[in-house]
Amino acid sequence: MKEDKTQKATFGAGCFWGVEDAFRKLKGVKSTKAGYMGGHLKDPTYEDVCRGDSGHAEVVQVTYNPEEVSYMDLLDLFWKIHDPTTLNRQGPDIGYQYRSAIFYHNLEQKAQALISMEKLQSSPGYDREIVTVIEPATTFYQAEEYHQQYLEKTGKKSCHFF
Repeated sequence: MKEDKTQKATFGAGCFWGVEDAFRKLKGVKSTKAGYMGGHLKDPTYEDVCRGDSGHAEVVQVTYNPEEVSYMDLLDLFWKIHDPTTLNRQGPDIGYQYRSAIFYHNLEQKAQALISMEKLQSSPGYDREIVTVIEPATTFYQAEEYHQQYLEKTGKKSCHFF
């Protein structure tokens, strides 16, 4: 029997459609799931999360092989695909559900998340404060099926319509 060496990582970086698409394309990522985490309501629906009643963030749970892609590589992509300096907002998406968040699954992930955030914050030319929250992972609720791989299913290039 082959040992499963995969690990999980969970990120909130605004609308989960584009976030899921970005992580799914990364070598070493085995699967991605759009969902909700960090709230107080059990079994939230998309409508609950959008109303702001549940306290959840739209997140992507990434299953990856650490022998092929490191958690630090996942963090690098996370920082690149959104603006971690906007509180509860990504582009036209506004609300607590769009907060920038790293939900760590173990203390090593927490330490790496803190190191990567400090490195980004102190990089030359980075003068705005990072507002990303780093919290322990809680129950992951998978989003409705129509949200899974949404951009691929619809042929869209992004989830923002300007």
